[in-house]
Amino acid sequence: MNFPLLIFILFFILIFLLRIPIALGMIVTSVFYMLVKGLDIGLVANQVLTNLFSKYILIAVPLFVFTAKIMNTGKVTEMVFKFANSMVGGLKGGMGHVNVVASIIFSGMTGSAVADASGLGIMEIEAMREHGYDDGFSCAITAASATIGPIFPPSIPMVFYAMLSGASIGNLFLGGMVPGILIGIALMFYIAFIANKRNYPRGEKRGFREFLYSTIKAFPALLTPVILLGGIYTGVVTPTEAGALAAFYAIIISMLVYRAMGIKELVRVIVETVLTTGTLSLIVGAAFTFSYIVALEHIPQMIAGFLLNITTNKYILLLLINILFIILGMFIDTSTITVVFIPMVLPLVQTLGIDLVHFGVVIVLNMMIGLSTPPMGMLLFIVSGISGTSLKIIIKEVFPMIIVLLVVLFLITYVPEIVLFIPHNFGM
Repeated sequence: MNFPLLIFILFFILIFLLRIPIALGMIVTSVFYMLVKGLDIGLVANQVLTNLFSKYILIAVPLFVFTAKIMNTGKVTEMVFKFANSMVGGLKGGMGHVNVVASIIFSGMTGSAVADASGLGIMEIEAMREHGYDDGFSCAITAASATIGPIFPPSIPMVFYAMLSGASIGNLFLGGMVPGILIGIALMFYIAFIANKRNYPRGEKRGFREFLYSTIKAFPALLTPVILLGGIYTGVVTPTEAGALAAFYAIIISMLVYRAMGIKELVRVIVETVLTTGTLSLIVGAAFTFSYIVALEHIPQMIAGFLLNITTNKYILLLLINILFIILGMFIDTSTITVVFIPMVLPLVQTLGIDLVHFGVVIVLNMMIGLSTPPMGMLLFIVSGISGTSLKIIIKEVFPMIIVLLVVLFLITYVPEIVLFIPHNFGM
C-alpha cells in the first residue's frame, strides 16, 4: 500500500469518527490524496465533471423527488390510504395490512422509502393508534413497509445503480416488481401472526359499494404508476422522460382533480425539491471524485482479489457481499453506498458472471434493510420523529421484521428467477 493510498484510507475512516458530513468528508479526503499524490486537481475535476455531465439518467432523480413531494403535499396519500383500507382493512390486524398495501401502491408513484415513511407514515401511525395498536409496532411496520418504495418501480436507488453499472433501468424496474410484492406478502404474514398473538382488532368491513367509491376517488392517483411504467415499457418515453411525465401528472391531479394544492404550495414543493436535489448532487459529485481515486488505485481489483482468495464459490461470495452491505447500511446513507461502494464490487460481480439486473435488485433491497436497521437506520429516526415514540421501543419491535426482510433477501439472492422472470420475458 503506497503512502497516498494510506492517507486516503485514514482520512476516510476519520470522517466517520468525527461525524463530518459525508459529502464534505469525501471532498476533503480526495483533495488531501491529490495533494499528496501530486495530481493536478483542475485536471481531475475536469475529468470527473465531464463523466458526471454525461450521465443523463441522473436527471430522473430530481423528477422522482419532485413527484414524491407533490404526492405528499396533495391528497394523493390520503386517497391511497383510503383505497388500501377498503381492500384489506377488514382483516384481523387490518390497519397493519393497510399499512403494507398502501406502501406497495405508493411505491409505484415515488420510488422513495423516505417519502413513504414521512408522507403516508403519519396517516398510517395515527390510524393504527386509533385502532388500539402499540406505538412501537405501528412505527416499526411503517418503517419496514417503507422499504418497498425503492424495490417496486420506479426507484431512485436503481437509477443511480443503472448509471454506474450500465444495466437497463427498464429491466431493473421490472426486476423489482416480484420482490416488492413478495416483501409485502411476507410482512402481511407476520402482521397476521402478531395480530392473533396480541389480539389486535379486526378493522371495519367495507361493502362493495364503499370499495367502489374508494376506488373511483383514488383512480386518478392509482393511474400514476400505470402511466409511468406503461410509458417506459411501450417505448413512448425514456425513464428520464417518464419522471417528467409523472411529475407533471402529479401536479395536474393535486391541483385540478383533488384541489389540494395551490400555487403557494407548489412553489414550496419546488424549493424543497431544489434543496433535496442540491444535497444529493453534492453527495454524487463528491462520490464521483472519490470513485475516480478508487479506480486510480485499483481498489475494486484489490477487493476482488482478496475475496477470491477466500473463496471462488459464487454463492458464498454473494453471502459475503450481502453481509458487507448490510453492515454499511447500518451506518451510511444509501446514496453514498451506491455511488462509492457498489463500483468497488462490480468487477467481482462481472467476473463471477452474476446478472447485473439481479445483483442490482439484491443490493437495493440490502440497502433498504439498512434503512430500518439500528443504530443509524434513517427510517427509524423518521417514524420516531413523526410519532413521538421512543427509538428504543421501535427498535425492539422492528427486529423480527428485519428478519422477515432478510429471508426475502436470501430468497432473491439465491433464486435469481424471482428477479429475472419478468425482465427475461417482458424486458426491454
